[in-house]
Parts: sequence; C-alpha cells; structure tokens
Amino acid sequence: MKTSILLLLIIWVLFSCSEKKSVADPQVLKDADIAFSDYSVKHGIQKSFIEFADDSVVLLKPKQMPIVGKLSLIKSYEGKSDSGVVLTWRPAKAIIATSGELGYTYGFWTFVAQKDTSRGTYMTVWKKDKNGRWKYIADTGNEGLSNK
Repeated sequence: MKTSILLLLIIWVLFSCSEKKSVADPQVLKDADIAFSDYSVKHGIQKSFIEFADDSVVLLKPKQMPIVGKLSLIKSYEGKSDSGVVLTWRPAKAIIATSGELGYTYGFWTFVAQKDTSRGTYMTVWKKDKNGRWKYIADTGNEGLSNK
C-alpha cells in the first residue's frame, strides 16, 4: 500500500510541475496500452510483459517485493507457465506529460483461468524509449471495482 501511494505521489509531482496542457494526443498512449494487452492475448502474459517493458521497469505485485529491472522480470518468470490463462485490459484514461516523454494509463483488467474470472483495476506508467516507442516503466494492479 505504501509503495502504491509513493508511486502515485511521484506521478502527481511529475505532472503537476507545469500548468501547460499536454502536447501529445493521449490516444497514442491508449493505443500502446491496448497493443500491450492484445500482445498478451496472442503471445501470453509473460512474453507481453517482457516485450513492452523498459530496462528500468518496476512491477508491484500483491504480497511480494517489487520486481526491479527487465532482467529481474525475466528471471521472475523462469519455470512458470502462463498457458491456459488469459489476461486482458483496457485503458479508461491516458495522460501524457507536456514533454511528451512520460505518461500513464489506468483502467480495468480481466483474468480468465479455466472457469474462474477475476477483474480489477491497474495503472501503468510509460516513457518513450530512444526510438520513440512507448515502454512501460512501472505497473501495478489490484482486484477491485470492475467495469463489468
């Protein structure tokens, strides 16, 4: 909980330093988030989280220490299978900083495993890489209200 609050505080500070409106269309960031989810459906959860991650990524998962860095992310998946499960999500909102290099999305996720379905909310922080592609640098989610 403290980590989530700290992350939200950092994001608030980053985006509240300027009163100018965003210069980039937030739909671009929504599209990146949707592509991330679509990749998860097509190639699996693990491959999608690795493919869209920045090298400096931080994943916050319930009841475990943060996963810090892409190499740690890859190692966290070793020996684990994600076959037979599907994770999808859709952004409800995207915000891009005036610089056009940082942004975040939040929305609703659905996880389907055999006959069980769970839903919740998520938030992903994004930055543009040196090639101008959006990569996520932080991600967290929780079971919670869903958009049913």
